This record gives sequence, C-alpha cells and structure tokens, in this order.
Amino acid sequence: MYLDIESKTVLEVRIIRIATILTLFAILGSGLVTFTYQITAQHIAANERATLLRTLNALISQDQYDNDLFNDFIWVQNEELLGTEQPVILYRARKAEQPVAVLFIPVAPSGYSGAIRLLVGINYNGTLLGVRVISHQETPGLGDYIETRRSNWILDFKGRSLTNPNESGWKVKRDGGVFDQLTGATITPRAVVKAVHQALLFYQQQRPALFNKDNVAP
Repeated sequence: MYLDIESKTVLEVRIIRIATILTLFAILGSGLVTFTYQITAQHIAANERATLLRTLNALISQDQYDNDLFNDFIWVQNEELLGTEQPVILYRARKAEQPVAVLFIPVAPSGYSGAIRLLVGINYNGTLLGVRVISHQETPGLGDYIETRRSNWILDFKGRSLTNPNESGWKVKRDGGVFDQLTGATITPRAVVKAVHQALLFYQQQRPALFNKDNVAP
C-alpha cells in the first residue's frame, strides 16, 4: 500500500500536531505536579512547625523566653550520651539575650521494641523542665506507660537533676532507683530513665558551648 505525497504530508502534520499536544499536556502536568508539591510542602512544613512549637511549649511556656525558639538551634552529636550516632537538634531558649533553657531530642536506643525518641527540656541551672516521648514502637500496654495521654509516669522527671536523685537513684525501683516501673516489665521505663540521665550528663558537660552565640546551626 502506498500513500501519495499529499496524503503523507497530511499524516505528518497530524502526527506533529498530536505530538505537540501531548508535549503541552506533559509540560502542563509536570508544572501542576510541581505547583501542587510546593503548596503541599509549605502546608506540611507549617503544620510540622506548629506541632513542634506546641510540643516545645508543653515544656517551656512562651512567657519564659523571647527569642525565636524555632530558629535558635544547633546540631549536637554524642552517640554515648544522646543514644544515636546521628546529629541531634537542640533548641535554645533565651530571654533578654540571657540563656534560659535547652530542649533537644535524644534517643533511648534500648526500648522493648526499638528506639524511643524523647524531647528533653533542661533549665539553665540543670534542672529538668520535663520530658516527653516524640515517637516509639513499644507494644500496646508498654507504650501506654510513657505517653502523657495514658499515664502520668513521665511527668515525674520535671524538677529532677543530677543531684535529685543522686547517681544511684537514676534507675527504676527494681534496680535500686527511685523511678516506678510497669509491673512485670521494666525494659521501657529503664530505657527512658537511662536516656534522661545521660541527657543531663551531656548538658552538664557541654553547657557553656551550647549557649555560645557564635555556635550556630550551619
């Protein structure tokens, strides 16, 4: 079967037209996806910021600091005391340019079902503002013990320090310390108590550097 020159020309024009239309659709589709992603990413970032600030403000009220807490942060690293080889973000609260507190996210690596990420707030003087669980994989029942919506257990850290209790007291009661544990299961609270104690040790060792104004996030 043969096509005459005129028929071939018409066919070529149609093919070019179709290809052009498909290309335009592809460009428009790609642009729409990019636009949608940017808008969605902005909303996600805003929601994450709001959620984080609510979590931070659960430990330190807004009247206790006047700096931009969300943007006054540094990255710190100490696998032994922070429970992870990855850098940990540390927020610094100040008032009238004077240091007030730090809030950071160490890890309790030895939970019953895996790592437990904590938010630990520490006053400048070394006393705990409080502790909250950011995420965990503990089984139902065990995980309930460390969540504020199900238990008050984790609230007992507020006001504690390296001297309250002393070093031997920084254990669950089954191990000779002062902290309660879930009946028949000590792995989860033991991991959290240890992680909080190590966070206090880290703060004690690094306090001057943590508030150094020349020490800023890259």
